[in-house]
Amino acid sequence: MKTDELLTGLRNRDPRAIGRIISQVENNGPQCRAILAALDPAAMDSTLVLGITGPPGAGKSTLTGCLIRHLRGQGSRLGIIAVDPSSPISGGALLGDRIRIMDHALDPDVIVRSMASRGRLGGLCATAGAVVRVLAAAGCEVILIETVGVGQSEMDIVRLADLTLMVMAPGFGDDIQAMKAGLLEVTDLLVANKGDQPGSEALCLEMSAAFRDRSRADGIERVIQTVAAQNKGTSTLMNQINTLNARHLEIGIRATRRQQSQEIETLDWCLELLRPQLLAAIRGHEQPLDPRLRAEQLITDRDHDRQQQPQ
Repeated sequence: MKTDELLTGLRNRDPRAIGRIISQVENNGPQCRAILAALDPAAMDSTLVLGITGPPGAGKSTLTGCLIRHLRGQGSRLGIIAVDPSSPISGGALLGDRIRIMDHALDPDVIVRSMASRGRLGGLCATAGAVVRVLAAAGCEVILIETVGVGQSEMDIVRLADLTLMVMAPGFGDDIQAMKAGLLEVTDLLVANKGDQPGSEALCLEMSAAFRDRSRADGIERVIQTVAAQNKGTSTLMNQINTLNARHLEIGIRATRRQQSQEIETLDWCLELLRPQLLAAIRGHEQPLDPRLRAEQLITDRDHDRQQQPQ
């Protein structure tokens, strides 16, 4: 398809055109630049980007399915980005989260995309921000981003999402203690899933204590208990998501987060676009220096060469 045809298809919510556009963006195809330039930034104004992270086995995909059913029951059009670790051989997604939410595969108002992290430490591939904007332009009112794992390797999801849910379950023991400080800093809501299992109440009490100061500040409960396998607690969770989102809109937190996200994403793309040049310079700059010192010298030499160029 030509670029104009793809953009027309995007506006008309044609699944085939949307899929091709996302592929162009993911692979930095020949039409990528023109497509991104044509997207309406205002489309993001009415879109909520919800991040879902947590350790493997906590029930993230099951919970995501519950949220999808709840939101579709309200008539919302959804975008789903399932971010998996990359295959070291092919670079493709390993876990295939789309398989776990195939109940919605035939729904034209649910756009599901599985993306590989492609080795990025942040867990989200470099194009995830652009895919979010494409989904917003395709009319998605809520975009769910589910990523694997928890900890510093997954913190990119925080900068991209308007709200981040951390899904936990009883039985992780010392992991909760190790993550508590990080949770307080980066998570908006904690979902204590598998609430029918032993230890669930203790988990809720422990995490409520960790979030106590923030809950007192605005009166919004930050810990929600669910049993995703039985679709219990989904309505309560969505109510808290909507309440917190409204609060963030009111006091400007969402606008600040999105601005910071744009700045960091722009910096990431600068580094990504400079990578081939930098790699070529590194390979042509063989010296027995510490890598940090080599990097400093390469930057100094690059600045010097730029200053010597005629204006």
